Amino acid sequence: MKTAVISLTEKGRLMSKTIADDLNENHTAERYCFHLHTDENAQDFSDIYTLAAELFNTYNALVFVCASGIAVRAIAPHIKSKTSDPAVIVIDDCGKFVIPILSGHLGGANQLAQIIAAKICAVPAITTATDACGRFSPDSFAKANRLIITDMAAAKQIAAAVLDGEMTGLLSEYPCENIPSELCTDKACRTGIYIGTDSDKKPFETTLFLAPKNIIVGIGCKKGTTYEAIEAHIKECFKAAKISAVRLCAAATIDIKSNENGLLEFCRKHNIRLLTYSAKELMNVTGSFSSSDFVLKTTGTDNVCERSTAAAGGKLILHKTAGNGVTAAIAELPVHIDFERKVML
Repeated sequence: MKTAVISLTEKGRLMSKTIADDLNENHTAERYCFHLHTDENAQDFSDIYTLAAELFNTYNALVFVCASGIAVRAIAPHIKSKTSDPAVIVIDDCGKFVIPILSGHLGGANQLAQIIAAKICAVPAITTATDACGRFSPDSFAKANRLIITDMAAAKQIAAAVLDGEMTGLLSEYPCENIPSELCTDKACRTGIYIGTDSDKKPFETTLFLAPKNIIVGIGCKKGTTYEAIEAHIKECFKAAKISAVRLCAAATIDIKSNENGLLEFCRKHNIRLLTYSAKELMNVTGSFSSSDFVLKTTGTDNVCERSTAAAGGKLILHKTAGNGVTAAIAELPVHIDFERKVML
C-alpha cells in the first residue's frame, strides 16, 4: 500500500517520521511536511489544499497528522466514490488517536488505522457502524476475498439489514468457511448475498451480487507490440469467453517479455500484476497445450500464453487465440471464500 504521511507542525513532523518508519516495514510510506517544519527525508509543501489535490489520486492512503477539520477541508473537493477514493486517516500531533475518515472498508482505512495505532500505542477510533457494533461488513468481506461489488446500494441494504438484526441469506458457487451467524443459506431471506458469475441471478428480493476477481490472462506478443494491439485482442478474448474484464486480476507471460512496454502499459491500465516465468518453468508445467516449433525455437518454450496461466495456477477456460501480433489465453484461478479473511494492505 502506497501511503503519504502529511504533517504541519514540529510535533507532527516527529510523529510522521515514527509512523513512516513503522509502515515502511511492510508498506511504502512517503512523508510530506509543512515547509517550516521539515527534514531531509521529507518533501516540503506550503499549501495543504494544493498538496491534497496532487496526492489524492496518487496514493492508496493519506495519513494526516493534524486536526481532523484541516484534513476534511483538504480532501473534500476530491471525494468521488467509496469504490475509488483512497483511505484517509487522521492522527493527532500527540499520537493519541488514529481516526479513519474515508474509505474505511473498501479503501482499507480501518485496518490501516488499527495497524498504525498498534505500532504507536494509540487508540483506533473506528466509527463505521458494522465495525463499531462488531457485525458482519459486506464490503470489508468482499475486499478481503477479492470479490467485486457491482451494486453499492445493495451492499448498503445488506449492511443495514445486518445491523437491524435481520437474517441475511447466502448462496455461493464456491466453498465457504467461517460463515458468520448473521448469514444463513436459507433462500427465504429477504436480503442476501450471491457469490458467483451469473450477474442475472437474483435468489433474494435484495441480492448483493459478488463476482470473484480471479481471471488471469496469458499473453505472448511480438517485440514492440503496442498497448492498443494488446488491449484490442484481449478485449475480443473476454468477449469470446463471455467473461467481464472487471474480473481480471493478473497477466502472465515469459520472463523475456517482462520489460515489453505495451504489456506493461496494459497491466498499468487495468491495475493488475504481471507474472513472469522462465522458459524452463513454463515447459515444466503439465497439461494439454497447443505447441509451436517457431515459438520453441525463439523463446525456449513451445507455448507462452497457455503455459503461463497454468504456471500461475489457473485452469484454462479459453485456449490460445492469435491476432494483432498477440497470442492470449484465459484461465480461472481457484476461489475459496473465508469470512474471517482480513484485508491485505
